[in-house]
Amino acid sequence: MGRSHGRGATPATVALAEAGVSFVLHAYEHDPRSTSFGEEAAEALGVPPERVFKTLLVTLEPTGGAGRAELVVGIVPVAGRLDLKALARALGGSRAAMADVAAAERATGYVAGGISPVGQKRRHRTVLDDSALQHGTVFVSGGRRGLDLELAPDDLVAVTDAVTATIAR
Repeated sequence: MGRSHGRGATPATVALAEAGVSFVLHAYEHDPRSTSFGEEAAEALGVPPERVFKTLLVTLEPTGGAGRAELVVGIVPVAGRLDLKALARALGGSRAAMADVAAAERATGYVAGGISPVGQKRRHRTVLDDSALQHGTVFVSGGRRGLDLELAPDDLVAVTDAVTATIAR
């Protein structure tokens, strides 16, 4: 099990440890000029990009226009793109759009490029692309740039209370 407290701990590692979830922490040297954080992680860790997942925040409009839009999380392989229509369908919304970066950072407590699906300031409804279930373990951000968590996809689903659906293209 990965280290959860002490130097280098993040809200994600603390949340996983408190939930009793096994994980492995993978640190790598982040290039501050990089804007392709997931691809950078896959290359630095020597992991196929289909096993490295990016965490994206999305504004979801409710069906029928009733109620307020909400921020939700989509987790997709870095090799793919998020299908916003598929994400909206998976959560019963009418349409979805990428959230403003500043809003995503405020809502999660993480900086862009280091947003983990685990240990966010408050829980958001989450959809994990079902391709994750094809792998024994997957990689997601550990809560800062240059830090990834490796864990079983079933554990990721459990700790984020995610639903799985085909949301990547």
